[in-house]
Amino acid sequence: MGSDEYADECALRDAVLRKPLGLSLRDEDLEGEKDQSHFGLFDASGHLVACVIAAPLSSTEARIRQMAVSPGRRGEGLGRRLMAELERTLCARGFRRFVLAARTSAAGFYEKLGYAAVGAEYVDLTIPHVEMTKSLPGDASTAIRNSSGDPLS
Repeated sequence: MGSDEYADECALRDAVLRKPLGLSLRDEDLEGEKDQSHFGLFDASGHLVACVIAAPLSSTEARIRQMAVSPGRRGEGLGRRLMAELERTLCARGFRRFVLAARTSAAGFYEKLGYAAVGAEYVDLTIPHVEMTKSLPGDASTAIRNSSGDPLS
């Protein structure tokens, strides 16, 4: 927190996740994010094009939150690459179960990555969401796979 990269992350999250809802990330308490893992993809010029956060819930479970991809870069597989790296990194740290609150409009994206919906749809920040989970096997070398079982590259 306090770095230029974190400021860029907050700006991307605000533009993609909050402003379209008439909200502002500035109105949220971001203090707890200092203990969370932040992941970002940068283009060749050093500009942040995608980001996501992982918050530990226990020594083996993490909550994935605030996934954002620059609107002009959607459809390039950046979200998939970022999630694969997040899972690979967290799996190496001992995490085996991931939970997230997906906007229902993005649930298909997460399903393709092996996440499954649990529970009923609910409304958060004025839009429908669904809780999703994914459990990984204990061996990190086999953990990152797509829904057809093929390794992600």
